[in-house]
Amino acid sequence: MMLVRALFAGFAAASLLALAQDPKSPDARQRARAARDLRQQGSQAMPALQSLLADPVVEVRVEAVKSIVEIGTQHSLDPLVQATRDNDSELQIRATDGLVNFYLPGYARTGLSASLRRAGSAIKAQFTEENELVIPPRIQVRPEVIEALGRLARGGSSMESRANAARAVGILRGSRAIPDLLQAARSKQDRLIYECLVAFQKIRDPKVATEIAFLLRDLDEKVQIAAIETTGLLRNREALPQLRNALERARAEKVRRAALTAIAMIPDEQNRPVYTRYLQDRDEWLRAAAVEGIGRLKTAADLAGLEKTFNDERKMPPRLAAAFAVVMLGKAGVSEFSPLQYLINSLNSAAWKGVARAYLVELAREQAVRRPLHEALARGTKEEKIQLAQILAASGDKETLPYLEKLANHPDETVAKEAINAVSTLKARLP
Repeated sequence: MMLVRALFAGFAAASLLALAQDPKSPDARQRARAARDLRQQGSQAMPALQSLLADPVVEVRVEAVKSIVEIGTQHSLDPLVQATRDNDSELQIRATDGLVNFYLPGYARTGLSASLRRAGSAIKAQFTEENELVIPPRIQVRPEVIEALGRLARGGSSMESRANAARAVGILRGSRAIPDLLQAARSKQDRLIYECLVAFQKIRDPKVATEIAFLLRDLDEKVQIAAIETTGLLRNREALPQLRNALERARAEKVRRAALTAIAMIPDEQNRPVYTRYLQDRDEWLRAAAVEGIGRLKTAADLAGLEKTFNDERKMPPRLAAAFAVVMLGKAGVSEFSPLQYLINSLNSAAWKGVARAYLVELAREQAVRRPLHEALARGTKEEKIQLAQILAASGDKETLPYLEKLANHPDETVAKEAINAVSTLKARLP
């Protein structure tokens, strides 16, 4: 009798499990549970999960998207593209983060979907201000993924889903979505406009510059600063009068710094009086921008003054800028106290390596600078090797390849991995 009861109990339990995993159950709670359980089957569960994306109950569709994101193989891409067309904001956000996660593993744990909270039909999510992520040029994103994200940025069901899609386009360097982002940038939603501007900075298409000039006067300070920074990065010479105007009218120090830095990125002799005025400013960042600007003019007569600034300045921003400017004017020698070595040494600083790295990426576009950087790869510290590999991946040429390939055999696994990635990135860039 006990054996019969045990068999019956086992049969009942198996039946309940089968019902719980039935994606066609009439009970929505069971279908949602099935969507959660199916992720354990991996890619084999994709057809069943994709069918659940058409479920009439939003909770079921959300669980299906979560499982598709977690499975995360190439078989997830088509279902996630499909999910971006859902009218529900949460699904759009989770599908967006899932698409980025495929190309940038781990993103789904830190993206907007990680902070999602749902109260009925209302969605709350917190954007992180950290927005530096971008995939390397060697990674090719499927066109339909970028098209889906661009469509979402242009016409998603909420500001959050649209802004999140714009951020994703930037991370994936989605130039195909530029027309969508330009349309989105004309909305009245500050967060969306801001994310579009940051995406333009990552895509770096100069043709965008004239289309965003109207945002240089935006009333939202954060948007205005982003527009100023984007204009400088894209080297929009036509916008120089507007940038000078923004500099003169700025009430906030952050706006003034952004404006002068953007002006400094667009070499023009007419900017010299502006630079000269700020060379002795009490704000170290404004002094740095002025020094940068003079360096980019590449006037030999400025060299002595820039060298004096490098030797005398005690604040890091203007001293790094002076090092950059001196090397820009041709002093690319490497010795213990040389400006180029100072920039290389600064790659070891957690606080300043980002600034030094940006300067070196620009300087390394010149062969006279690349060659000493090739040599520095062999003798530098671990952090210098890692940073220089990234710098040369962005600005190197065919002569750079043998140096990076040699570094790929480095005994330190982290250094070797970075060198391998740099080789791949550089090869993708070269004609």
